[in-house]
Amino acid sequence: MSKIKIGILQKKTGGLMKKYPLTIFFPCYNEESNVEKVTRQVLAVAPEVSDDYEVIIVNDGSKDRTGAIADQLARENPSVRVVHHETNRGYGAALQSGFRHAARELVFYTDGDGQFDPAEIKKLLPLIEQYDIVSGYRIHRRDRLLRKTNAFFWGLLVRILFGIRVTDIDAAFKLYRRKIFEDINLESQGAVIDTEILVKAAARGYTIGQVGVNHYPRLAGEQTGAKISVILKAFKELFRLKINCMRQGETCRKIFYSL
Repeated sequence: MSKIKIGILQKKTGGLMKKYPLTIFFPCYNEESNVEKVTRQVLAVAPEVSDDYEVIIVNDGSKDRTGAIADQLARENPSVRVVHHETNRGYGAALQSGFRHAARELVFYTDGDGQFDPAEIKKLLPLIEQYDIVSGYRIHRRDRLLRKTNAFFWGLLVRILFGIRVTDIDAAFKLYRRKIFEDINLESQGAVIDTEILVKAAARGYTIGQVGVNHYPRLAGEQTGAKISVILKAFKELFRLKINCMRQGETCRKIFYSL
């Protein structure tokens, strides 16, 4: 579908958006300064887009007060649940926990660092009528130059290895049909998780749409994605994914979106 048709679809369905049963979750690691703000943002928009929703906070072994704050939010709000990892297992493991515990027809995830506005899920939901996955891409990424440079070359490598030409493959703003996770087996424990999901979903014929969303500077907490250990683990998992796809005979579709 072209950019023009997508725009028309959004305008036509803007006031009549179908309300699906919806799981919203986000992973947190040492986000004591952000977890409450993000949770309350999610709780503000959730009833506007769904009559049957749940919110899941995945506390990935935080060493600060993230877990305690999340538990208090769950006590205050029946729609909120918390999944705790006893130790920090990694970004991919945190996302896997979120997908595994999701109980609604659609699953949306973002990050717990406050760099996205959960209300922009309204941009993604109309497109789920036509796609199995809707991937948000950052219109203007508000990160340091090093992170943006790393992301550019990472995206280029993913395109070369798998042919999945998604604009912003690692943007933490995606909407899925939950049935996808009953059809694919996820293995990545680290940053390759987004690539793994899209590669395996595309190989099974699931469709992917895209829409631009805003991105904001991190105002509190520390980023961990640029750590050498995280980067090395990501490359190791990426090439393992490529080898496994070749062994299993999974041919990823050459998908190009000019949305």
